[in-house]
This record gives sequence, structure tokens and C-alpha cells, in this order.
Amino acid sequence: MVTYDEIFRLLKTLTEIESLSKKEEKLKYFVKEYLKNLGYDLIEGDYFIATDNKSDLIVATHLDTVPIKKEFYFDGKYAYGTGVCDAKASLTAILLSAKFRLPFTLAFFDDEEEDGLGSKEFSQEWKTGKWAIVMEPTEMKIASEHCGSFELLIEIKGKSAHGAYPQKGENAINKAFDLIAQLKAENFIFNVLKIEGGNEEYIIPDKCSLKLEVFLSPFESLSQKLEKLEFIKKYGNFKIDHAYEGYKTQSIDKILIKALKKANLIPSFTFMPSWTDALNLKDRFDVVVFGPGELHLCHTSEERVSLEDIKKTIEVLVNLKEISFF
Repeated sequence: MVTYDEIFRLLKTLTEIESLSKKEEKLKYFVKEYLKNLGYDLIEGDYFIATDNKSDLIVATHLDTVPIKKEFYFDGKYAYGTGVCDAKASLTAILLSAKFRLPFTLAFFDDEEEDGLGSKEFSQEWKTGKWAIVMEPTEMKIASEHCGSFELLIEIKGKSAHGAYPQKGENAINKAFDLIAQLKAENFIFNVLKIEGGNEEYIIPDKCSLKLEVFLSPFESLSQKLEKLEFIKKYGNFKIDHAYEGYKTQSIDKILIKALKKANLIPSFTFMPSWTDALNLKDRFDVVVFGPGELHLCHTSEERVSLEDIKKTIEVLVNLKEISFF
């Protein structure tokens, strides 16, 4: 079908085209020329490109990466480097499978790592389609449940005093630790992304800022979760950003199961804990997340993907053209 050499060469090329969020133009140009040379007509928005197929199925991934932490290299089994898995392995699989004249829509989004502008625009502008497969690293498991999440930004207020008199002040950093402990006691599941406070002066810090990502199960209500945050007001001011409820796939997972079985792969299931473009698409399409690679290594200097998993993913994508829902 596709050789390992073809996979290696395209993956290396794509990874070495820098495509930071909101700076994807070079990679977009490459993808557009690649697909045009295969005979596909394209539709382009401000933040996405897509093949002009009026299909019920959309297969999508994103073009951008986080800032570079590691350059591309290959150890004979795994390819390493920033973006190699998230999500240029999926991009490689889509482009190489496109050689087989796929009858469904292929979509490519900008800005997934920051504000999701590509998938947001696509969900508003695209007029056809029932189902979407969003390709992200899931270790080739079917992520039929997707967690919701929101960013919690808190400005904690304290009172300054000389550093030798902590009892005369109110340490904003200590209050931040107390707040984190209370969130845990209230059974919030979260990740502390950033904490800032204090300086080199010998003084009790009167300000501390926190940035948290708070996770919701696929079945939790966002509004009810937000109501439980009112206690934060006693610590200072807070605001919510990038807030999304999770969801459970309806039927697209069954289509993916058929394609996996045709590739002699045993379907297995997982959930997606991280924000993906699927959360922008879920109100328009029945969405599932699937793709090669290990999410927990992404965004780190250990990010990697195996060529074997990309090869299997290509076979799954090509099998989709033979599934009877068309």
C-alpha cells in the first residue's frame, strides 16, 4: 500500500516545516500543493483548508504545533521531534491515504494549540456532513468519550508587610496554596499550568496569579461546575476562558470499528482528556477522536511516533472508503 520510506520522507518533511500556532502558512501551502497535485479541489477559509467533497464524513487534523523543543530525528523505529506526533503523524497518514482518491472530506485546521480558530470557523462555515473523525494521538484507540475543560484564571489578593513580619501581612502565595487545597477538597480535577507571585524584595507578596486547567468528565454540566467556584471570590478575582462541555460519540465509532477490523486491528476504546478541535465540532457533527501516537509525550522533548502506527492508520483511512455508509 504505502512503504515505510514514503512515510518517513513525508513525516520528516512535514515536521521540519515549522508551523507554530497562527504561523501555519508555509505548511498550509505545502498541503494545498500536495492535494492539488493529487487532483483534489480545495476550499479555503481564513483558518482552514478542506477538500471539496460534499460527503457525510469529515476526517480532520490540525496543522499547528507548540514551540519547538526537539528537532526531528529517527532511531529506526520511532521518529522524534516537536509536532511529529501532535499532529503531523496524523497529517502524514491523511496525505498518504489521499493518494487512494478518498471520497470523504479532508479538513486541516489552524490554531488548535491556542484558540481553535480553524475548527471554530469550519464548524460555522461548512454546510455538509454528519460525522467527523478528528485525528489526534490516541494510541490508535477510539476516543468515543471526550472530557470537557475550562481555564481558570485567578488574581489572588494579599497584604504586603516587611518580610520579617509575616503576621502583619497576608501572603498571597500562601493563599494560593490554600485555594489549591480547597479545590482538591471540592473534588475538582485540575492541572496548575502557571503560578506567579512575589519578587526579590524582602516583603510579603500581596499578589499572586494562578492559571489552572480544570477538567470535566464527558457527562458533567459546565454550568453546575462553574457554580461551585463562587468560593474563590474570598481569595480574589477570577475569570473563565476556553470553556467547553464534554460529550459521548453517538455512532461514528461504529464506522471506525469496521475500518479497524478490515485492517485486522482489534478495536479498543479510551477517552480524550485534553482539549481538541472535536469540542468545536461536536455541536455540528457526531465526532470521535482517533490517531497514532502517545498523547502524554506530546509537547515534551520526548514526543515520538512509530512509523508502524502511521502505516496502520493509513490502512484504516483507506478502508473507510469501502464502508457501506457512503
